[in-house]
Amino acid sequence: MNATGPHILGISAYFHDSAACLVSGGRIVAAAQQERFSRIKNDAGFPADAVRYCLDSKGLRLADLDRVVFYESPGRKFGRLIATYLGFAPAGQSSFIRAMAAWLPRKLFLRGELQRELRQLSRAGERCPPIIFGRHHRSHAASAFYPSPFARAAVLCLDGVGEWETSTAWLGDGNRLTPLWAIDFPHSLGLFYSAFTQYAGFKVNSGEYKLMGLAPYGSPVYADLIRDTLIDLKPDGSFRLNLDYFNYP
Repeated sequence: MNATGPHILGISAYFHDSAACLVSGGRIVAAAQQERFSRIKNDAGFPADAVRYCLDSKGLRLADLDRVVFYESPGRKFGRLIATYLGFAPAGQSSFIRAMAAWLPRKLFLRGELQRELRQLSRAGERCPPIIFGRHHRSHAASAFYPSPFARAAVLCLDGVGEWETSTAWLGDGNRLTPLWAIDFPHSLGLFYSAFTQYAGFKVNSGEYKLMGLAPYGSPVYADLIRDTLIDLKPDGSFRLNLDYFNYP
């Protein structure tokens, strides 16, 4: 094994913009998105080419890896899906059928799926390294704090939704990330923004940057109406959405 280890391969896949990242000796040494190789915009498939690029860049084989880390916990995410569908039943039946078609054959049993994909990149008989599932927002926080120049910092994560969390705050201190607070699904600034992305005619999880780019050319004529009707912003900065206006759950 290369003496600069431990070698840890991070993988993001099966949602959007799949990618791989190689950390050796505590430093990021290679990273790539799958779409750069497949030429498929926002490619969500297993990032085989990106993984191969990361390993080849350091002359490593799959067996040289100490760990493979996936960016979220599929079990907790599946639990949120089931709880949400049950909570809003009978609404969402067609969405439930589509979701289960994707989850039951592959996503729920993701460890086996990842092992199969990784073995296709390895030599015959080569061992598959242990696979660890992280937490979605902890992965976000880690990607921001650990490569930063700060030994101690507050970390704020805002996205659509991870397993349950949509907004989290963390204390980064040395090599530790301590959670401070969280706002859970369905109250989400990311999904709030995606709703406007869809309303403006763009594709969710793709066109948000277009809406952001267009924003400076408009006038905030609806800002007060949005604040008064759609979102309840608390004095401490937390918030709740008026779900009478949103159907994504």
